[in-house]
Amino acid sequence: MTELYKYLNSISPLQEETWRRVEQLFTEKTLIKGEYFINEGEKAKQIGFLTSGIIRAFYRNNEGLEYNKHFFIPHNIVGGYSSLVTSTPNKIIQQALTNCNILIANYSEITKLYDLFPDFERVGRRLAELYFVNKEQREIEIVLLNANERYLIFRKEYPQLLQLIPQYHIASYLGITPTQLS
Repeated sequence: MTELYKYLNSISPLQEETWRRVEQLFTEKTLIKGEYFINEGEKAKQIGFLTSGIIRAFYRNNEGLEYNKHFFIPHNIVGGYSSLVTSTPNKIIQQALTNCNILIANYSEITKLYDLFPDFERVGRRLAELYFVNKEQREIEIVLLNANERYLIFRKEYPQLLQLIPQYHIASYLGITPTQLS
């Protein structure tokens, strides 16, 4: 829980009383390599904080081809955010690429705290803003940068992943074939 507290507090300071209430909502969960945190078509109900391991977020088209959208490394929030907010079926699958430890909470319980604790609502707003900016930056990279430039950014953002996950996952994330990557 200490890691979660540090993470949330780095986004915006939390009062002790707020943290005590937030902390009560989270429980530990383990995902084994290959297991899903959320699958396509499910309605998301939980949000998680990844304490160890690697999770990929990806789409699967009608032909079964997969396109990696994002990698989650420790000290990141995971979950089907669009599904959580809209209560619609999830479209982005999240799968453990390694064994993972996650602190999970019911999203509706999290949002109930927003009205009670403005400092926690501020954390939620700032977190959403950060994710929006990251999403926009990623879209710009895919459209405006070539594969080599995207690879250099990947190496800078995820240096630890180069030796931990298969190259075909990296290639998919970069929008290139595994042959192009090697």
